[in-house]
Amino acid sequence: MPTEIPADLISQWIGQHLWPLFRLASFMMVIPFIGTQLVPARVRLGLALLITILVVPMIPPVPQVDPFSADAVIITLQQILIGVGMGFALTALFQLFVVAGQMIAMQMGLGFASMVDPANGINVPVLAQIYTITITLLYLAMNGHLVAFEVFIESFRTLPIGLEGLGQRGVWELAHRISWMFVSAVLLALPAVTAVFIVNISFGVMTRAAPQMNIFALGFPIGLIFGLFAIWVLHANFLPHFEQYTRETFEFMRNLQGQP
Repeated sequence: MPTEIPADLISQWIGQHLWPLFRLASFMMVIPFIGTQLVPARVRLGLALLITILVVPMIPPVPQVDPFSADAVIITLQQILIGVGMGFALTALFQLFVVAGQMIAMQMGLGFASMVDPANGINVPVLAQIYTITITLLYLAMNGHLVAFEVFIESFRTLPIGLEGLGQRGVWELAHRISWMFVSAVLLALPAVTAVFIVNISFGVMTRAAPQMNIFALGFPIGLIFGLFAIWVLHANFLPHFEQYTRETFEFMRNLQGQP
């Protein structure tokens, strides 16, 4: 006679694989590199399925809940919120440098020199795109993607699958993360912005001393040259800033899980 499989065992198998898949898929839809428009959705879903199969034996048992009950819907939404929240924390790290590049470009007069960002599908200044390429190469060279997945896999132990998720504290911390992104971008762009600002002040003094001088013909190219020089000087100290912001991001992702 064929062996009958109990319904609760089937629901346990489904929950053991489906809920980690929701968390992983939502995380991979948001993070840089994999979550961009350059990677097809089928590839992202395939990677999420593959990682889920590898991760399921290492995670704690999931609660036995009816898949069609209200508790199952709440658990599913909690997994999506956890994945999107941790992916947003990692995305803020990259958007930080994009915002810094836009600030510097606006002060230099390069704000009109824009190009299409293939990752986001919008026009951004060329300088912001250069910063994006730089941090992408640094991130991959430092195996940051492996550390990000390691921190994310730890969330299955620190935030086990259940009715409890990030909670109100985690959502507020994610909202406050936006202010951290803008503050860090200002600190990163402040030397170049200050240098260009001093050049503009000096041209203002020269205009008052010699009104007959054409400030528009001289100010723009000289300000652009000084801005490019400031960017060149800042790139020499680019790696320590990137390491610091990356470390703060991974610490935030761990604190978001409730780890000390």
